[in-house]
Amino acid sequence: MTTQPELFDRTLLRHRRKIALKNAKSGSDFLLAAVAQDLGERLSTITRMFEIAIDLGGHGGHVSGMLKASAKTQTICRVDLWSGDPNLAPPTLVADDAVLPFKDQSVDLIVSALNLQFINDLPGTLVQIRRALRPDGLFLATLAGAGTLTELRDCLTRAELEITGGAAARVLPFADTRDLGGLMQRAGFALPVTDMDPLTVRYDTMFDLMADLKAMGATSILKDRSLTPINRQVFLRAAELYAQDYSDPDGRIRASFSLVTLLGWAPHDSQQKPMKPGSAKTRLADALKTQEVKLTEKP
Repeated sequence: MTTQPELFDRTLLRHRRKIALKNAKSGSDFLLAAVAQDLGERLSTITRMFEIAIDLGGHGGHVSGMLKASAKTQTICRVDLWSGDPNLAPPTLVADDAVLPFKDQSVDLIVSALNLQFINDLPGTLVQIRRALRPDGLFLATLAGAGTLTELRDCLTRAELEITGGAAARVLPFADTRDLGGLMQRAGFALPVTDMDPLTVRYDTMFDLMADLKAMGATSILKDRSLTPINRQVFLRAAELYAQDYSDPDGRIRASFSLVTLLGWAPHDSQQKPMKPGSAKTRLADALKTQEVKLTEKP
């Protein structure tokens, strides 16, 4: 049996998340707040109630607040990663979202905002989530996808190559939307949906962007990261390249985020099923009001 390679240093993630929560910077949670709002809008289109809802990895309380405001849940369980936000009431549960503590078919709704991109075994976690849901339970999550921070990745790589002759990975790899859709299907979710929303955030300089990432606890946690600190000249050159290649006419730089939202249901007999091949009762030609023409093979 092959083991899932560990891309991320989860111990370092825990350390950086704790520091970020302890030294919370006003406004640095803007991305998490925007994602929670979007998830709330998606949930508002679903016309049913959920008895037990899980805010998975809910630092900052944004998702729990959204769930409460939605009036679609009876019991909300906020599950923080390893430690609770010191600025909030204690979480319902402290747990690692890579190893879910829930029994099979024990909850009705699981919502996660900007946490699952740090999971080493995402396929395994998705299976755990699907198993924890009761039949017809809902999973709703947003995570950073491919294309996130592509400008920062490009400028750091080019600057380091130019000055040192080599470059280490400095920005996390992010999964593609199609790949995430495939993982949802493999995990056994019914009616899976994945979509991507691009978001562009503007900053005065690259250093302001990096300060925000640090305040989010979202700096690199690659397990195979270089332990040699980046030369100051590399940072300065990267900032020059960023301003040169990724700035608007007013001089402010752009930072791209690709927010991939996953939605899937635990299977249930009441859910819509795809029709069996050949079971259609109306011809496509009739629906399109056109004439059906048989195709002939070349000799």
